[in-house]
Amino acid sequence: MTKADRTRSYIIEQVAPIFNKKGVHGTSLSDITNATGLTKGAIYGNFIDKDALAMACFEYNLRFLQKGLYKSLAKRGSAVQKLEGLIDFYEDHYLNISVNGGCPLMNSAIEADDAYPVLKKKVQDTFKLWKAELSGTIIDSQKAFEVSADVDPISFSNTFIALVEGGILLAKTMEEPEYFKQIANQLRAFVQQELNLN
Repeated sequence: MTKADRTRSYIIEQVAPIFNKKGVHGTSLSDITNATGLTKGAIYGNFIDKDALAMACFEYNLRFLQKGLYKSLAKRGSAVQKLEGLIDFYEDHYLNISVNGGCPLMNSAIEADDAYPVLKKKVQDTFKLWKAELSGTIIDSQKAFEVSADVDPISFSNTFIALVEGGILLAKTMEEPEYFKQIANQLRAFVQQELNLN
C-alpha cells in the first residue's frame, strides 16, 4: 500500500462515521479536517470533491453489513437456516450499527433520494444486489425441495429487507434496542411461516 493509499484509507476511516451520522449535506469541511487532523488541501488532494469522499465513506460503511450478509448466506443449510443466521447477525450487531449512526444504506437512501443522483444509484444497486442474494438463496432451496415452491422469492425478499430496515429505523429513532429484538423475533416467525414445507 502506497503512502497515498494509506492516507486515503485513514481519511475514510476517520470520516465515514461522521458522514453516516450527519449525512453528506450536514458534514462540513471543518468536521472532516477536525476528524482527520489534515488540511483542506490534504483532503482534496486525495478526493476530487466532497461527493467523492462521501461515496468512498458510504462504501466503507456498507462493507461491514455486506460481510455479514455474505457470511450468513455462505453457510451450509437451507434458506431458512441462512436467513436465521442473517437475522442473528443484525441482532448481534444492532448496537454497533446504532452507535455508528444507523444503517448506512437507509441513511444514504433518505438523503440521496432527491439531492445526490450518483449516491442514489449506488444505493439502488445495493438494494437490488441484496434482494438478488436473498431471492437466489430461496430459489436454490426451492430446487432442493427445502422450501415451499409457493413462495415468491422476490416478494419475500422485499418484505424481509423492509422489516430489517424498518426495525433498525424504529429502534434507533425511539432509542429502544428492545424494539429491534422484537422485530427480529417477528422476522424469524415470518421466515418459518413462509418458507417451511410443513
